[in-house]
Amino acid sequence: MNEFDLVLPAVVDIREVGMRDGLQLEAPVPLAAKLAMLEALVATGVRRIEATSFVSPKAVPALADADQVAGELSRWGGVHWSALVANPRGATRAVDAGVANLEYVVSASEGHSRANAGRSTAEAVGAVADIAALAHGAGGTLEVIIATAWDCPFDGRTPIPRTVDVARAAVTAGADQLCLGDTIGTTTPLRVVQLLDAVRRACPGVPVGVHLHDTRGTGQANALAAIQAGVTQLDSSVGGLGGCPFAPGASGNIATEELVYMLEESGVRTGLDLDAVLTAARVTERAVGHALPSSLHRAGGRSEPRSAPIG
Repeated sequence: MNEFDLVLPAVVDIREVGMRDGLQLEAPVPLAAKLAMLEALVATGVRRIEATSFVSPKAVPALADADQVAGELSRWGGVHWSALVANPRGATRAVDAGVANLEYVVSASEGHSRANAGRSTAEAVGAVADIAALAHGAGGTLEVIIATAWDCPFDGRTPIPRTVDVARAAVTAGADQLCLGDTIGTTTPLRVVQLLDAVRRACPGVPVGVHLHDTRGTGQANALAAIQAGVTQLDSSVGGLGGCPFAPGASGNIATEELVYMLEESGVRTGLDLDAVLTAARVTERAVGHALPSSLHRAGGRSEPRSAPIG
């Protein structure tokens, strides 16, 4: 090893969240267009896809067709499908619709918890056990995503001990794994590593992933820092779509194609085909009807050698 070598894992597992986080701020996309997106995403080789969210249609009208989307997932095999839920009612809906792998969001900060879920952080944590029982009873898993793990648009910086307390309580109540969310895209690489270290010390043996937003252009740097710190499960969204309807200023996730490009070019296997991801980005762009924020999508993938100019 020389001074320029990076210590990176051999494989990173990417979860595609464009169907949920990517679409939740968009105008409702027709079911046929969503199925075209899913077809294109499955073709990338991605093994985990967050398909939809079982939340109030009034709160998130773009995902009002969750039951219909869930009913179509059986046409594609070999994918670990999951859905986000906000409470036990949503978890029951998801399980009844055939999606047993659940993601439940708990906000570490009080301000975001009340804006996002209409209840305190403690009340949100109190529902983990019931949701875990529903998921496990259906043969699935529960991942608790800790929103505003680093910062909150209402309360400012989230103290590390507060996020750690939420993580520990979630695991005690039955969560199978955790995911730390940079909801408003404010964290930086050093803070990513500091929080990951604290959470993993408090919850030894529990898988911890990260869900990063690129609001301030630090998303990829934060992803690399997390990976160097040992994280092998990351969320990303095709084309860089995404954002939280209940967090002012929140914008898109790190783009799947940019994460794949960075990792594969660094010798880390993702199992995703970059050209297929770029194709999925074009399908997604047609579905939402506007340009996507991903720089790689606009640039067109890997650069190709060009002929020298004449003259």
